Amino acid sequence: MKKTKQNPMHNYAFIDGQNLFQSISWSIDYTKFRVYLKDKYKITKAYYFLGFQEKENILYEKLQEAWFILVFNLKGENLQSHKKGNVDTNIVFHIMKKLIEWTMDGALLVSWDGDYKMVVDYLIERDKLIKVLSPNLKFASSLYKKEANIDPKYFDFIDKPDIRKKIKYTKKAP
Repeated sequence: MKKTKQNPMHNYAFIDGQNLFQSISWSIDYTKFRVYLKDKYKITKAYYFLGFQEKENILYEKLQEAWFILVFNLKGENLQSHKKGNVDTNIVFHIMKKLIEWTMDGALLVSWDGDYKMVVDYLIERDKLIKVLSPNLKFASSLYKKEANIDPKYFDFIDKPDIRKKIKYTKKAP
């Protein structure tokens, strides 16, 4: 079915916030990033998955102001571990739910994590994968590199100079 103004595309981004945050050494302007996703990949909804920490409320406000849909993975207060909430399962669940409900035309994944390999393969098989945007080449899973026998057209890296230039946070003059 061809998409028209009356029947727009439903392309969704699924962002592993922990992967994104830990993998780049510069600050992202979230509004520029959201506009980039919309303009470049026709993303209509961008889900940003992360563990909840009360001290990060300013970050959550910035993400919401930039039109990201926040999906928190709550960590039980009684857990002994200091690890972040594992969002991988939530992302896979949300992708599969959108596919089952027939509400998604295409998926873009922002992560370097090889844990998503099976869902990436499935999305390619179903012609639903738009792209895997890895925060940077250095941390990208070898499962997504050339030797993995996946067409490189499905992958890009946020730290490439042309992308970085478009989404990097720059201080505004007072």
